[in-house]
Amino acid sequence: MAQPADPSTPPAALPGRHMSAELYSQPEVWERAIAQAGTEQSPIPADGARVAVVGCGTSWFMAQSYAAARETAGRGETDAFAASEASVLETRAYDAVVAITRSGTTSEILTLLTQLKGRVPTLVILGDPTSPAAGLADAVVALPYADESSVVQTRFATTALAYLLATLGHDLTGAVADARRALEEPVAQDLLDAEQFSFLGTGWTVGLAHEAALKMREAVQGWTESYPAMEYRHGPIAIAAPGRVTWLFGPSPDGLATEVEATGAFFAAPDLHPLAGLVRVHKLTLERALARGLDPDVPRHLSRSVILGAESP
Repeated sequence: MAQPADPSTPPAALPGRHMSAELYSQPEVWERAIAQAGTEQSPIPADGARVAVVGCGTSWFMAQSYAAARETAGRGETDAFAASEASVLETRAYDAVVAITRSGTTSEILTLLTQLKGRVPTLVILGDPTSPAAGLADAVVALPYADESSVVQTRFATTALAYLLATLGHDLTGAVADARRALEEPVAQDLLDAEQFSFLGTGWTVGLAHEAALKMREAVQGWTESYPAMEYRHGPIAIAAPGRVTWLFGPSPDGLATEVEATGAFFAAPDLHPLAGLVRVHKLTLERALARGLDPDVPRHLSRSVILGAESP
């Protein structure tokens, strides 16, 4: 079985060397973001504000998680949109729009920020503070230490969400410790060999489930699906079978584990903070990609940032 790169000194030619270094750095990088959220004059929208959160791809799923967590925390009505489908912002009365973007160059994000400029206060959370998005937004949360070289996102997404959860008062001490444990523990061979994965979540972890599935599609070219956990029994459980995995983020609905196990599928409900559970998926994804001879740093048909009208590298 192929092994992930040593995150300290990965060989220059080793596939997945960037993803490896980036995913293994997550606990330390989260600690920086949590400290940043606790010490700076945060530009996060005030409690009670009606907020829209937007992103593309991975950032959209982090937007979903933050939106659900903010509403659950009683901080105000919060909706999440794919930036490409955010035309509704033109007609709804939001007090602020938060955009999440690793590169700050994604076309749909730049178009939306341009449309909203001078009309709705905007905040952008990004990895590159010199990018065009920083100049279009009214406020910026820069996380340059979480930026990445790999096309497949790991640490920027989780660090942006860790920052946002920290502003909501979430104590992420346990998440950091669990992430370190997830990175130290070996991946079971059954998971490396599995034919198919379905990822489930509840509340703010539904976004994590969608993101976990996206990681497998991008890096492993694998068949993955994702759903709210209570919806899984409304049809999708029909694909559960021996050699397949149903993976849950967060608490399990009553009876779900028993129903999945009755199909012969493996029910995975890691005893980890949900953010650390996503780190475990990152590690699993990297090892599955390497075992298949794939390089997750340069997955097929994808580029680090979608810039419409430009040729992909």
